[in-house]
Amino acid sequence: MISRRKLLKTLSSVPVMGGLVGTGLLTPQLMKAAVAQPAERNFFKELGLRTFINAAGTYTSMTGSLMSKEVTSAIAYGATEYVNLDQLHDKVGERIAELLECEYATVSSGAFGAMTIGLAGVICGMDEEKVAQLPDTNGLKNEVIVQEGHNIGYTHALTNTGAKLVKVKTAKELEKAINKKTAMLWFLNANTEEGEINREEFVALGKKHGIPTFIDCAADVPPVENLFKFTKMGFDLVAFSGGKGIRGPQSAGLLLGKRKYIEAARLHTPPRGTTIARGMKVNKEEVLGMLVALELYLAKDHKKEWELWENQIKLISDSALSVEGVQTEIHVPPHANHVPSLRIKWDAKKVKISPADARKKLMDGHPAIATVGNDEMIGMTTWMMEPGQERTVAKRIKEVLSST
Repeated sequence: MISRRKLLKTLSSVPVMGGLVGTGLLTPQLMKAAVAQPAERNFFKELGLRTFINAAGTYTSMTGSLMSKEVTSAIAYGATEYVNLDQLHDKVGERIAELLECEYATVSSGAFGAMTIGLAGVICGMDEEKVAQLPDTNGLKNEVIVQEGHNIGYTHALTNTGAKLVKVKTAKELEKAINKKTAMLWFLNANTEEGEINREEFVALGKKHGIPTFIDCAADVPPVENLFKFTKMGFDLVAFSGGKGIRGPQSAGLLLGKRKYIEAARLHTPPRGTTIARGMKVNKEEVLGMLVALELYLAKDHKKEWELWENQIKLISDSALSVEGVQTEIHVPPHANHVPSLRIKWDAKKVKISPADARKKLMDGHPAIATVGNDEMIGMTTWMMEPGQERTVAKRIKEVLSST
């Protein structure tokens, strides 16, 4: 993993602060004011939208995560100058690859976009005629092998290329399914426990048969080690969401791995216009924002942050437990969204409100609090909260469960 000293040296060279804005209309003074001061207009209020405390997690429907002022400063800086888009992607890709100790990288349109362009790069290579041919895969390798337990809705990112999914259960079935049309083997890290073939064996099978392997790790940060783990494990391509744990732009992501596949993937992206990924544009502002978000994430004290989350969850759990009939469970999901989380259940004879109604009360209250759950419990995390909001959540949970 990159050393803190090396990372801080890299951070010092990032051209995102006001003093590097240049000679545009946005002066360093104005840049500083724009970053330091909140918007004068309350746009969400104008539009009749309620904001809320996010006790649920990094859901796209809830607009993911909040960006730091350093990231929004980088985005603001990107809006002040023109630059060649391909050259920017080249330079940032090299920087990210250095930070994450992998062969190459690119900023993508989310993890979903990374999956589409990554597979497209594998199918077409550097042949621009094939690039223009997609999603017509006639005459091309167009089969992707996946484990049945990994075949969720997001595999649409793969079929967007015109590829077909071949579903298997065992390593023996996987090897039997390989043929001259096989383009790639795809693994979903969030569903690791739902397949009989583990990651190491999956990589080994790909290498044995000379077929590229791709792992989708969209929601698998934290832990920070995952940003290094899977390329070093041998996966040819790895995708991460940028707007979840890394706290970059919500519509950005990372594609890491082998240079030859990522350079080929880039042929499908803007500024090129006759490709399947033309609509997956990543603008200069997002590219810079993603880079700075990644640098900041790597420089964090992850142990201290984890302890904060544990303390926040315990505070909410203790508050809920003070209501007679309530039980709580603190847990950490093994893969995706690997953060301290809380399940709250209760004896319906003592707490006479359903989980659905309790969640609605939380969301309809002041302030609004977004949670997850089902017919049996309320679920929540604190990692997307602003410091101090856990106290508000703890108080409201107790009020809602005590009011029946």
